[in-house]
Amino acid sequence: MESPLEKPVIVVVSPCRNEEATLPRTIAAMRAQTRRPDLWVIVDDGSTDSTPRLLEEAASELPWLRIVQREDRGFRRLGGGVIDAFYRGLESVELEYDFVAKMDVDLEFPPRYIERLLERFEEDPGLAAASGKVFRPEPGGLVEEFIIDEQVSGAFKFYRREAFERIGGFVRQVMWDGIDFHKARMAGYRTRSFDDPDLRILHLRLMGSSDRSVYVGRLRWGAGQWFMGSAFLYVLASGLFRMREKPYLIGGALIVAGYLKAALRREPRFDDGRFRDELRRWQFRRLRGLLRGEGAR
Repeated sequence: MESPLEKPVIVVVSPCRNEEATLPRTIAAMRAQTRRPDLWVIVDDGSTDSTPRLLEEAASELPWLRIVQREDRGFRRLGGGVIDAFYRGLESVELEYDFVAKMDVDLEFPPRYIERLLERFEEDPGLAAASGKVFRPEPGGLVEEFIIDEQVSGAFKFYRREAFERIGGFVRQVMWDGIDFHKARMAGYRTRSFDDPDLRILHLRLMGSSDRSVYVGRLRWGAGQWFMGSAFLYVLASGLFRMREKPYLIGGALIVAGYLKAALRREPRFDDGRFRDELRRWQFRRLRGLLRGEGAR
C-alpha cells in the first residue's frame, strides 16, 4: 500500500523585507533540496533595497517560486506584521496542500532538509510541527540558538496542515511562535525540533536583530512573554539563562525588562484565559524539573 505521505503537497511561505544580504544563500539552499516544495511563495513586504530584483531573477529560473508584492509601509513590522505577510502569501495559494511552512530568508539548510522532515512526519502521525536545530556561524564555529526539544524554530516552521488549521494557525502578534506550540500541545499533538545533521539550520544573522538592533529585539521578546501570559518567575529564569548568549548579560536582562515594562503599562494579554492558565502550569512544571536537575532540553 502506498504511504499517505509518499507524495504530499508542500507549500512554503516566506515573508521578506530588505534581505539582499542573505536572500541569495536561502534561494540556493532551497534550489539544492532533494525534495523541493511544490510551491514557494515569497512575500516581498515593501523592500527598498535590491531584494525585488533578486526575487524577479530567481522567479524567472524557478517555476515553483511565486512572488507576492506588498506596498512599502516605511518600516519593518515584526510579530503581527510578519504573520500578516505570511497570510497574504498563503491566501494566494490555490493548491490543495498537505504541509505548510513559514520560512525566513536569512537561512541556509542542508540539501536533504525537507526530505528528512517528511520522514519524521511519516514516522509520527501525531507530529504537528517540526524543524531542525538552529545554529549561527561565528568566527570560532557554530553557536546554537537554543530551543527545547519540544519547541519548533520560528525561522523554519513546518506544519501538518490538519494540525495547523485545528489550532487556528498563527496569531498576528509577537510570540506567535510560542502560542502555536502550546496550542498544539493542548490539542494533543506533538511538536519537535530534531538534532540531526541533515536538519541543521544556519541562521545568517543574530536572532532578533532584524529590526533596529538586537537590544530592541530582546525587549520585544520580553514584552511578547507578557502578552502570551507567561509567569514572571519563568521569564526571570529564562532571562538568566539567556544571559549566556549574545549580547551577553544585557540580552537576558532586557528580556526581563521588556516583560516588566509591559506589565507596569498593563498592556493587553492573549485573550484566552484557559490558554494562559495551562501555559503557566507547563512553565512551573519546567521550573520544577530544572530544580530537580532534569536538564534544559
